[in-house]
Amino acid sequence: MTIKTYKIIISSFALLLSLTGALANAEDWPDRPPADAPAHWGAVSANFEEIPYPYPVQFLSLNRFGEEMRMAYMDVPPSGRSNGQTVFWQHGMNFYSEAYTPTLKKLSEEGFRVLAVDRIGYGKSSKPIIPYNFNFVASNMKALLDELGIEEAAIVGHSMGGMVVSRFAMLYPDVTSHVVMVNQIGLTDQRQSRSWSDPFASELGVSSYQSILRGHLNYFPKDWPPAHLEFVRRQYGQTMSGEWPRLAMVRRLQGGMLYNDPVVYDWQHISSKALVLAGEEDGLVADFPPLARHVASELQNSAILMYPGIGHAPQIEIPDQFHTDLIRFLRSDPDAPASEWR
Repeated sequence: MTIKTYKIIISSFALLLSLTGALANAEDWPDRPPADAPAHWGAVSANFEEIPYPYPVQFLSLNRFGEEMRMAYMDVPPSGRSNGQTVFWQHGMNFYSEAYTPTLKKLSEEGFRVLAVDRIGYGKSSKPIIPYNFNFVASNMKALLDELGIEEAAIVGHSMGGMVVSRFAMLYPDVTSHVVMVNQIGLTDQRQSRSWSDPFASELGVSSYQSILRGHLNYFPKDWPPAHLEFVRRQYGQTMSGEWPRLAMVRRLQGGMLYNDPVVYDWQHISSKALVLAGEEDGLVADFPPLARHVASELQNSAILMYPGIGHAPQIEIPDQFHTDLIRFLRSDPDAPASEWR
């Protein structure tokens, strides 16, 4: 397989993002999201051509399932004194690398080199109709590390990204110095509670603004961050795109990964130093705290830190505390017991 890297230089003004990483788009967001989508919202392209990213975007060429595809990523160098460590960041189901800009920027300031991808099917990456699974995603991560000549990295994933890093850490222990699962989903084997559904069997519908908004409201048990409405706008805008039927099928196939490819049997095989880091009041997972503690108990060398009163996105709700704890763990000796990281 031939792997080539393509570069698109994005203007640096996008570094002036709000704490959620959302661009204001020359408007002031309301304190509470409106009941209906604003009339001036328009379509958003399939590959986010109009969405600026804060760092240069590059593309890794891949041939998977007999198809040519491109995976977008940002390779962020340390802006502070380099500490020699690389952090590989994995986004959640409803997001992409740009959404974590404040965290990427903070890690860079603290001396880390940071890789942040848009997984295939997300953001600026290709949107193929393929059998998505976590082995595919982990293999793409390894291909990028190989292309860049990176032999070891700390792997951090939020939400569905936590499932991604679980699979990667199991498959590539020699590459993984640390693994951090931030409000990971997929904490149970859903095949034991519901039957399989064919993603091609039913007609693809258009997600409504209200249904998309409800999903995002679930992230925050207390205060809604006004700038987060930008992410709702982008997701809703893609439903107005002429490519929505394909995008909707891609989302359905990605969502099927939670059912078809559980990671609950991976944790016991993960030997890398691990941290389960989470807001305790996660509105996406019923009875989250005991399930999160179960993940930590399954890992071979782990610690757990949960924030009371915080929801699914601690990097947005309590960024200073979240970044302090994350960075302290990533700087800890990878060979020392995880229980001693604090």
